[in-house]
Amino acid sequence: MKIIRVPNSANFVSKVIQKQPQKNKKIVESILKDIQKNGDAAIRKYEKKFNNTNIENLRLSKSEIKSAYAKVSKEELQAIKLAKSRLQKTESKIKSLLKNQTLQIDGIKISKKFQPIQSTGCYIPGGLAKYPSTVVMSVIPAKVAGVNRIVVVSPPRTDGNIDPLTIVTSDICGATEIYKTGGVQAIGALSFGTKSIPKVDKIVGPGGTFVTLAKSMINEQTSIDMLAGPTELGIIADSSANPRYVALDLISQSEHSKDTFCYLITNSEKLAKSVNCIISDLIPKIKRSEFVRPSLKQNGFIAICRNKSDMIKIANDMAPEHLQIMTRDSQKIASKITSAGLVLVGNDSPSSASDYLLGSNHILPTNGFGKIRGSLSVLDFIKTITNISTTKLSLKKISKHLQVFTDAEGLPNHYEAVRGRLE
Repeated sequence: MKIIRVPNSANFVSKVIQKQPQKNKKIVESILKDIQKNGDAAIRKYEKKFNNTNIENLRLSKSEIKSAYAKVSKEELQAIKLAKSRLQKTESKIKSLLKNQTLQIDGIKISKKFQPIQSTGCYIPGGLAKYPSTVVMSVIPAKVAGVNRIVVVSPPRTDGNIDPLTIVTSDICGATEIYKTGGVQAIGALSFGTKSIPKVDKIVGPGGTFVTLAKSMINEQTSIDMLAGPTELGIIADSSANPRYVALDLISQSEHSKDTFCYLITNSEKLAKSVNCIISDLIPKIKRSEFVRPSLKQNGFIAICRNKSDMIKIANDMAPEHLQIMTRDSQKIASKITSAGLVLVGNDSPSSASDYLLGSNHILPTNGFGKIRGSLSVLDFIKTITNISTTKLSLKKISKHLQVFTDAEGLPNHYEAVRGRLE
């Protein structure tokens, strides 16, 4: 990893932040237009082109779902159910806080109701790795919220089938439909709808560069959760941190793909050099080094700051998906973090564990969106419905003040609609 000394934290982020090539946007836009125009035929064309597979029936049948169970071990089933149970507890706790409310103000009755959205599409990555954990993270919050139609889409393998573990996890968690398609074409299908895949109200889930771009482009007509991918990990660490732990954590997240964005922010030159040496020593020995090596070399960095204030500023400016804090005063530093998808505090809180079984959600904002939101949750699948009823007496009480607003904004007919009721 490249080591960068940071004399001025104010200008640092603009120099290291990743930028998307314009050609990627043109490719994604072209695929989306084809899906919108040609539907299922275009989906099959791109599955053949990108995944080298011929798909006859896009939707998994009940028999295909049932047969997938025979290919999943008892231990895998236990792990799925544990992850489901832990996240379910977290999401149910959040939902329990949402109570319908009614209030009266001068005869005006206002009620607030919390209601689930009707349908959602959950994108589950595939290809470079299997992600049954992402099924848990996307389907369970929707299920707890009460969403009626929960659709899972995932890239098929070259044999035309989705990974059995992904299928089984989808079934256990409560998905109502599963489709064999991934990439930009899956996002387009969920957004526009095709003969085989009816459109959904909202698309959630992480993905690589092209999937993330596709989600951003269809957001004009279909709601999305956030931009969630490729993976990001920032680590704040001082001289007290175990350099091997830091190296292992950076490697763990960079193994997702070649375009991950993993980095260390420290005020210790000794730690920086030690972490870099350990990574260089480990890479030839580890699995998936073909992803780890280019990712850390091309995208990763180690920033050496003058002090902890600069470390905190850079972390907040970067707003990483995952932020680990491994310092003597980790809780104190955590209290000053305002921008991160997920903050993991202490030496024994690795982001890799949060990806599976800590009870938190691993679908998190990337691309700086950690400044405005956190992880996917039950809240992403619930909308607020407001009902208001009033009376002539109530309107009369506010009419003078209402006229002040309508006159100031130059909208006289707004006031006339009220005055007409008072005559």
